[in-house]
Amino acid sequence: MGKKEKTPIMIDDQEYFFEDLTEEQKAHVNHIADLDRKILNSKFNLEQLEFGKQAFVTALKELL
Repeated sequence: MGKKEKTPIMIDDQEYFFEDLTEEQKAHVNHIADLDRKILNSKFNLEQLEFGKQAFVTALKELL
């Protein structure tokens, strides 16, 4: 059977391996990763909302 590769993570320029962390530490890493995804998704949604708002403002100006 082949060796299992460990998953490196960088925290403050120091490398750790996810598999070597405690369960509590792993939970924190997972929360951070989930929050990063949510932040990116929120930024994407905000960009869509701002674009949509500007389209309505432009359309209203044309109607006026």
